[in-house]
Amino acid sequence: MLAPAFAAAQVVPPSPPTVSISGSAPRALTLDEAVRIAEAQSEAIRIARAGVDRAHGQQYQARSQFLPQINGSASYTRTLASQFSSLGGSGPAVDTTKPAPPPAPCDQYLRDATATTAERLAGLEDANRCALGSNPFSSFGSLGFGAKNQYNLGLAFSQSLFAGGRIVAQNQVANAGRRSADIELTAQRAQIRLDVTQAYFDAALADRLVALAESSAVQTENVLRQTQLARNVGNVSEFELLRAQVSSANQRPIVIQRQSDREVAYLRLKQLLNVPLDAPLELTTVVDDSAATNAALASIGITGDTAAVDRATVRQAAEAIDAQRGLLKVAKAERFPTLALTSQYGKVAFPLNNFPQSGDFRTNWTVGLASQIPLFTGGRIRGDKMVAEANLREAQARYDQLREFAALDSRVTINNLLQSRAAWQASQGTAEQAARAYSIATVRYKEGISTQIELNDARILLEQAVANRALAARNLQVARVKLALLPDLPLQTSGATQAQAQSQAATTTQQSQTQTSQQTQSAAQQAQGQQQTRIPPQ
Repeated sequence: MLAPAFAAAQVVPPSPPTVSISGSAPRALTLDEAVRIAEAQSEAIRIARAGVDRAHGQQYQARSQFLPQINGSASYTRTLASQFSSLGGSGPAVDTTKPAPPPAPCDQYLRDATATTAERLAGLEDANRCALGSNPFSSFGSLGFGAKNQYNLGLAFSQSLFAGGRIVAQNQVANAGRRSADIELTAQRAQIRLDVTQAYFDAALADRLVALAESSAVQTENVLRQTQLARNVGNVSEFELLRAQVSSANQRPIVIQRQSDREVAYLRLKQLLNVPLDAPLELTTVVDDSAATNAALASIGITGDTAAVDRATVRQAAEAIDAQRGLLKVAKAERFPTLALTSQYGKVAFPLNNFPQSGDFRTNWTVGLASQIPLFTGGRIRGDKMVAEANLREAQARYDQLREFAALDSRVTINNLLQSRAAWQASQGTAEQAARAYSIATVRYKEGISTQIELNDARILLEQAVANRALAARNLQVARVKLALLPDLPLQTSGATQAQAQSQAATTTQQSQTQTSQQTQSAAQQAQGQQQTRIPPQ
C-alpha cells in the first residue's frame, strides 16, 4: 500500500535537518528553552539594559543639582620673573629670599664689630623698625608679592538657591527618560519572545513540509515503478508511463526547495539564540500537535477593548510628552536670574625655601552670593523657547499618531488570531479524510479501475490538507503568543517606529544641550572660586 507512508508523515516528527561536521548528536530544544536562551543572549535586550543604566545616570545628574557641590584644589606656582623683583627702575634685582640691609638713614642704627652682642642686636632691631616705618615695600617676602614659591590648597562650596524652576524641570525630564527606558526594556523582552516563537514554529513547520515533500516523492517513485512493470507486461499505455515519469521528476525540485527553506528557517533560529550556525538542532515541540494546539486554543481570551493607550510604544510617546514639557520649562527658566551661595576656603604659603613648613600657611575664607541675570543674548533664549514649544507640539502629534497605529495593530492582531483559529478548526479531520481518499485511490489504481490522474489528484489533495493543517497550527500558536504579549510589544508599523525614533532623538538632543549649558556654568563658578582662593592674605 502507498498510503501508510504518507500517513506516517503526519504524526512522526521528522529527523533533524542538520548534522555537524564532527558527527555529534543534535541538541534537543524545546520552545521554552529556546525563549530562555534568547533572552539571555539577545543583543537587543543588552542594548535596552544599557539604556536603562544611562537613564539612571541622567537621573543622578539632574538630582545632584539640588545638593551642594564641594570641590578641592591644590596648586604650586614657581615664579621665574616678577614685577616686584626691583623697585629702583633699572637697578639690580632685589633678592627677596634674603633680608636686605636697611637704607639710609636707618643704617645709622647699625653697630660696628667692636660693639657688644647686646648693642648689635638692639641696633638691628632699631634699623628694622626704621625700615618698616619708612619703606612699606620692604617686607615683600612675607606678603607673597613676587615670591618664588607659592602653595595653594583650597575647598570650594556652591549651593544653588534659585534657578527659576530649571532644576525641577530637568529632574522631570530625567524621570520621564528613566520610565521610557524601563518600557523599552520590557518591549524588547516581549519582542524577542515573539521572534523566537515565530522562528521556532517556522523551523518546525519547515520540518513538516520537508517530510511531506519527501513522502510525496516516495509515493511518485512507487507509482513510477508500478507503471513501468505494468508497461512491461502491456497493461498500460506509453502515455501513462510518461505521465508517471513527469510526476516523479516534478516532485524532486519541490523536495530541494523545501529542504532549502528548512535550512534558512533553522539558520534564523540559531541566529536569534546565538548558537553556532553549523550546530545541529532537534526541535521537540511539534508544530501540529492536536492536543497541545487545542489546549492553547482553549486558553485564548479575546477582549473587545484593544487598549491602544497601554501599548509600550504609546506609553513611551506619553513619556516623551512629559520630557518635552520639562524641556519647555527649562527654556522658559532661562529668562530668570539664578542665585547661588558660594564659599571659598584656602590655605596659602610663600616659603623662602622650596618646601613650606606647617607654620607658613595662611588662611583665606570667603562667603558670597553669586547671581547671573541674562540681559542680552541676541535672541538665543527666545529661540530655545520656540524650539521647545515646537518639540512639544510634535510629541503630542506623534502620540496621537502612535495611538492610532496601536489601535489598528491591535485590531489586526485579533483578526489574525480569529482567522488562524477558524483555519485550525476547519482543518480538523481534513487530513484524515484526505489520507483515506488517497488510500482508496491507490487500491483503485492498482486494480485498474481508475486512472493515474485520479491518483495524482488524491495525492495532491492529501499534501495540501497536511500542509494546511500544519500551517494553521503554526499561525495559531504565533497569533496566540502575540496577543498575550501585545501590551508590551513595540509597533511593527514602519511609520510608527520612525515617529518613535525621531521623538526620542529630539528629546536626547535637548537633554544634551541642557547638560552642556550646566557644565559651562559649573566650570565658570569653579574658575571664579579658584581665583578667589589665590588672593594673598592681607
